[in-house]
Amino acid sequence: MTAARSLPHQSAAAPARPLPRLLLILTVATPLAVLLGLYMALVRAGTDIDQGDVQRIFYIHMPAFFAAFVGYGAGVLGGIQYLRTRQSRWDILALAGVEVGLALSLINLITGMIWARPIWNTWWTWDPRLVSEAIMILTYSAYLMLRAGIENPDQRRRFASVYSILAIVTVLVTLFIIRVVPSTIHPVVIGPSPQNAVGGFELNATAGVGAALGINLLVWSTLVPVVLMWWRVRLATFAEQVSRRRAELVNG
Repeated sequence: MTAARSLPHQSAAAPARPLPRLLLILTVATPLAVLLGLYMALVRAGTDIDQGDVQRIFYIHMPAFFAAFVGYGAGVLGGIQYLRTRQSRWDILALAGVEVGLALSLINLITGMIWARPIWNTWWTWDPRLVSEAIMILTYSAYLMLRAGIENPDQRRRFASVYSILAIVTVLVTLFIIRVVPSTIHPVVIGPSPQNAVGGFELNATAGVGAALGINLLVWSTLVPVVLMWWRVRLATFAEQVSRRRAELVNG
């Protein structure tokens, strides 16, 4: 009888951590900023004289990649800090960064394929940039498979930390390959390049392109990944607390 009465007290969950005011503000501001970026891309920016309206997809396509870069960078930071401190919160940050980065990478890849269909007359071509990005996405997908395949929490965190640090190489290769491989036909949006002779465009070619691209880069490279990772960290932290309390109840 005593044990039965004590069970509710033992299983009572700790008070939920209040939602930080800054997170609340950013959560409201982010979709508004994304809408502003879409307005700049779809309304304020002029129509590209060579590509037409399909060029507007670049205002999401390119910012999504840099947003993914922020997420993968958080994965590196979390991995390094976990190996240094062995604190699980850094592993949670790394996981959040990789998941957010992977989602944004898929947005980048899919929008690129949509652009390529009318411009290159194909959904996919074995261009060095496209191949390197596909490898990058598969590499980070394997990170999630690695985590799912290791039951021991400490071992999983160690292996995942090392993996997230090494995997950033695929991101850097994808970022710079169009500058070092002359055979690529992927356009270089910022700055002149030989690739722009095939389905590319310059920032000064159409009115409003620079402003629309700049605003979307700012929004997608700061607000979008930060807010998504922050919410993911809160969710993972809560799930970890629930698992810990369940283990205490089972063992106690």
